[in-house]
Amino acid sequence: MTSGTGRRTYHHGDLRQAVLSAALDVIATEGPGALSLRDLARRAGVSHAAPAHHFKDRTGLLTAIAAQGYDLLAEALADAPDLRERGVRYVRFAAAHPAHFQVMFQPDLHRADDPELLAAKERASAELRAGVTGLAAGTADPRATGIAAWSLAHGFATLLLTHNLDDPLAGRDPGEVFHALAGLTFG
Repeated sequence: MTSGTGRRTYHHGDLRQAVLSAALDVIATEGPGALSLRDLARRAGVSHAAPAHHFKDRTGLLTAIAAQGYDLLAEALADAPDLRERGVRYVRFAAAHPAHFQVMFQPDLHRADDPELLAAKERASAELRAGVTGLAAGTADPRATGIAAWSLAHGFATLLLTHNLDDPLAGRDPGEVFHALAGLTFG
């Protein structure tokens, strides 16, 4: 396609998703500090200014990644039958989406007041709270029970992603190991 000035232009079918996918690849291999909108534009085969139309800046891109991650987490947790299964799904989500997971829990990387991010975080939080509801009913502090359950799943997922569990797991399925661990902790 040629513009009126004779320059070649390129129309990308879904630039937003292409940039998000390229960003997730960079984060998974090099970390969020390696992100550059200019580099992502090059990878997507578009002008260096094109990503800014969707994300404004690097923080906007990371905010979109965090929001997408919280939506994916909410979907992963939905309809889990009990707390242990929600924990297993949390761990499996982290293993399947390490770049999302890394960005979601670093609030200094994104805009905390972004409406899309806030809505996605609330959906994921509601799913997490739903897993604790029955368990916490007989406790003096249901909120503390929720924090304990989240800490267990999040800590396990973080140790898994940073390869600190490679030897202790010895090739066993992380979800199954977490299920057993949650049973020891929460009955």
